[in-house]
Amino acid sequence: MLSIVLPAYNENVNIMKAYHAIKKIMENAEIPAELVYVNDGSKDNTWEEICTAAKLAKKEKSDAIQVKGINFSRNFGKEAAVLAGLANASGEACVVMDCDLQHPPETLVEMYSLWQQGYEVVEGVKRSRGKENPIYKTGAKLFYRLMTKATKIDMSRASDFKLLDKKVVKSILSMPERNMFFRGLSAWVGFKKTEIEFDVQEREAGESKWSKWSLVKYAVKNIAAFSTAPMQLVTIAGGLTFFGAVILAIQTLVQYFMGHAVQGFTTVILLLLIIGSVIMMSLGIVGYYIAKIYEEVKRRPVYIISEVIHN
Repeated sequence: MLSIVLPAYNENVNIMKAYHAIKKIMENAEIPAELVYVNDGSKDNTWEEICTAAKLAKKEKSDAIQVKGINFSRNFGKEAAVLAGLANASGEACVVMDCDLQHPPETLVEMYSLWQQGYEVVEGVKRSRGKENPIYKTGAKLFYRLMTKATKIDMSRASDFKLLDKKVVKSILSMPERNMFFRGLSAWVGFKKTEIEFDVQEREAGESKWSKWSLVKYAVKNIAAFSTAPMQLVTIAGGLTFFGAVILAIQTLVQYFMGHAVQGFTTVILLLLIIGSVIMMSLGIVGYYIAKIYEEVKRRPVYIISEVIHN
């Protein structure tokens, strides 16, 4: 059986659309499937729609599709929703995809076929990103370029849309860390891998739940969770500052021995501002990593499930 994990946050208008679209494709391809909806603390009636989908699946008694619903006690974020879906999936293979159908359901059949051929990870890579805000598109490219350099894993066209064999899912779930970056971990674990291209579709309904600020926080969180590169920037900044200080010291000594007095306090003030800025930025980066260590040490659960339903 193929489990399809669908994280949902305020997606009440897309729950049934996703159910009908995926059900039709699975029935035509004769692939037994399980939809695992994860309600990530939605403020609308997403959970009620998930319950409706489960009741409909039970009523129709289709061999092609089953529905399982997981309801969080509050909003824990998409990464937590993905992990909860994988942990509660029953299939021999799992696919993670967006509930808004921007990940084309037709690709599921090709992914399943590649899995049957022996591939344990089938990565969905973006052939095109669809219609996006130019600022968002530029920011996304910069983020994945930084992640690629920091992790040595090509993530330029990475997405959450991918199929994972059950052994890969177990490997990811066995990791004890709390701050997980799913796209990075699914590439890091290895296994026999292939790629399949897809075009990002327009949303069937509703609006994106990602604001510019939430995307920035998401990028910072995942860079810190998956890479220590920002910590290396502290060392580089310190080295550059030291190099600049040596040059200025030599210049000051040369002027002193040539009998020229240093005029005013401009140089001193600039030096204090530059060094002070570097120190404060460095302390901020170090402090952020310490905060993440604190979160890991507390060992709080990544998510809390308040209710589970299935047909």
